[in-house]
Amino acid sequence: MDSRSSAGLVGTLAVALVVGIGVGGFLAGYVVGSPGEWLAPTVGSLAVAVAVVGALAFVGARSARTLRNPYW
Repeated sequence: MDSRSSAGLVGTLAVALVVGIGVGGFLAGYVVGSPGEWLAPTVGSLAVAVAVVGALAFVGARSARTLRNPYW
């Protein structure tokens, strides 16, 4: 396994860990307990975060410049 594969694996595991912690916190705070006044701001923040990440992924996927860059 070369260094790029190792870095990709570590990055993927780190993202999976953060997602797992987030899902666990969401379940503990909103599904098990009562959400109270924080449900609407949380849903709004999640929607904005998903929209921003989706837009960045869309812009990055359509970019031809990364394919011509000798760094990659």
